Amino acid sequence: MIAFIKGQISDIDTDKLVIENQGMGYNVFVTSRVLSGVNTLGETIKLYTYFSVKEDSMSLFGFPSKDELNLFRKLINVNGIGPKGALSLLSFMSIDELRLAILSEDTKAISKAPGIGAKTASRIIIDLKDKIDIENIFGNPMKEQEGNSSAGGDESIRNDAVEALVALGYSPSQALGVVRNLPVSEHDSVENIIKNALKKMI
Repeated sequence: MIAFIKGQISDIDTDKLVIENQGMGYNVFVTSRVLSGVNTLGETIKLYTYFSVKEDSMSLFGFPSKDELNLFRKLINVNGIGPKGALSLLSFMSIDELRLAILSEDTKAISKAPGIGAKTASRIIIDLKDKIDIENIFGNPMKEQEGNSSAGGDESIRNDAVEALVALGYSPSQALGVVRNLPVSEHDSVENIIKNALKKMI
């Protein structure tokens, strides 16, 4: 219904902003990350929104990017995770941290979020693992170039390196986080990536 809202911040609460747009003030629930980035009243902000309608309430949730909004939509489709729970999880973890945890099946990392127990964390992983694109984690600066065939190879090499690091005793999310930030070319070997990753971890 409401794709996004852009306006001036007229009030700041513990879990929401009041955004003034064309003479009207909208209560928009946001993550603590958004709140921490707000400097002063009166500044202009643009948030991509999700409009939640229940029998007894209507609420607007706002996010700084479409990417975060899309992950929020995936989370609220998990049984037992409502809009407020999803917002709390995205306040505790960045979207990249959460994706890493889901892809690496790191139940412990997710269950550290307030209100998220081990069972709920496992449910999130089961429901969303196949819906998270690994390219969103690693990034792929070459993917827009037609005819490029190295992208799949780079991804495969990264995955092999992550598996090796996990076998060495590192947590899946830690291994994914380090490997994701390493530059990788089609000429790199898994061994080289592991060596570079270990240097970052020490």
